[in-house]
Amino acid sequence: MNSSVMASVTTFAVYLLLMVVIGVWVFRRTVNLSDYVLGGRQLNSWVAGLSANASDFSAWLLLGLPGAIYLSGLGEAWIAVGLAVGFAASWYLLAGRLRVFTERATDARSGGESNSLTLSSYLENRFDDRGGTLRAVSAVLILVFYLFYVASGLVAAGGLFEQVFGVSGNVAILTGVTVVVVYTFFGGFLAVSFTDVIQAAMMWCALLVVPVVAIVAVSGDPDRGAGGDLGSLLGGVSGLDGSWAPADALVPVVVISGLAWGLGYFGQPHILARFMGIRSPGDVRAAGVVSVGWAVSAMALALVVALAGVAYFDPPLDEQTAEYVFPQLIQALMNPWVAGLLLAAILAAVMSTADSQLLVASAALTEDGYRTFVNREASPRALVWISRAAVVLVAAVAAGIALSGNNTIMELVGYAWAGFGAGFGPVILLSLYWRRMNRVGALAGMITGGFVAVAWDLLDERVLDTGLYAMVPAVALSFLAILVANRLGRASQQMEQDFDRVDAEYRGLNAVG
Repeated sequence: MNSSVMASVTTFAVYLLLMVVIGVWVFRRTVNLSDYVLGGRQLNSWVAGLSANASDFSAWLLLGLPGAIYLSGLGEAWIAVGLAVGFAASWYLLAGRLRVFTERATDARSGGESNSLTLSSYLENRFDDRGGTLRAVSAVLILVFYLFYVASGLVAAGGLFEQVFGVSGNVAILTGVTVVVVYTFFGGFLAVSFTDVIQAAMMWCALLVVPVVAIVAVSGDPDRGAGGDLGSLLGGVSGLDGSWAPADALVPVVVISGLAWGLGYFGQPHILARFMGIRSPGDVRAAGVVSVGWAVSAMALALVVALAGVAYFDPPLDEQTAEYVFPQLIQALMNPWVAGLLLAAILAAVMSTADSQLLVASAALTEDGYRTFVNREASPRALVWISRAAVVLVAAVAAGIALSGNNTIMELVGYAWAGFGAGFGPVILLSLYWRRMNRVGALAGMITGGFVAVAWDLLDERVLDTGLYAMVPAVALSFLAILVANRLGRASQQMEQDFDRVDAEYRGLNAVG
């Protein structure tokens, strides 16, 4: 075992031990489903903000974005621009209102304040849907798209395990899912959130250190940077020989598709769960500043990583290894023990995304499935253990998806991101601002957005050939479906009273803040 692998193994073992300690500590505090899936709404500003970052960005930020820019050029950087705007907008437009509404909306089944634990239960209570149709449809969307989302994290973890520890891809994926399931099974939402803070710090430091070292190395060695044509970032790598392709960074469809990624933030359940779990609406503003500041700076550093990779590698990395340009730079530039530390940090950070997603998916099975349609009288302790079993089930199916194909991280994330963004984004946004929105409009928006997100790629590939990201037509048609279908239903008096009460409370809190 060489020194770099030894360092990675040692660092990762220490990290896992810390995760287990936090998980056991929180395990004793987890007595009901609210504790397990939403942390009892106890997150302070720093934990909520940084946890939202770590649960969202890790695999995509550390591997997908630098690799996509390195492979395809600066056209992919429009994704980062769109995400920065969308992330800030979600904190400003959604976080405070969603935190109040999920707690205050009247329970559609039993009356009284609902304390909704999932997006599905929030939609049921917001639109007074006593038949459970909204909850069932939204839970199905969450499960379907999270299978692909968790699979993307496992693909990333598998690739890194393969690079760092030298094991086969399939063994790496199985190892990664086992580790994620272990600490998620015991720790629940609070443990995941606390470890996310550590991960966010590790990710940001790694993104800062590596490009700085690469730039110093290139500037100090003219021969090293001779083949790294930074102008080629307007295009990207193509072909098996690693040659550079023409520019497409300013093609309108590339710009629109990239910016459209930002719309996805309005419908990502694992990020919206941080809004719902924050300690009080008064903590939202500070949490947003922390979270958006981290996100914007981290994405800028990820862009610099891609620039550093273009300048450093001569000849360029091929298509098979370009997605791992960040760990490739670490291995090429760093002392073996430092490299081991950074690689283990990336590996741990990549895995930290899957835990949040597994929790949301397990909550959909438990809260929106078992307790709603099977056993409403289940004890709090029984629901916690059912949720833990659901974590194992969802992880096993996602591992099967990860093992079944050669999808890249960006492809898997893009598919799930569009599904959530279009299926939930327009519905959630309008539910917080439109007093007369009703159940029919919400249902039409979810079904239309989710269906178009799934069907668009197939339609575009075989018929339209536009190259447009599915988020654009899916979100547009979801909004249209809501506006048209809303005419077929009506908001109940209870819904309008809830809206007025929540709106008044939120405005009052905002005025005081």
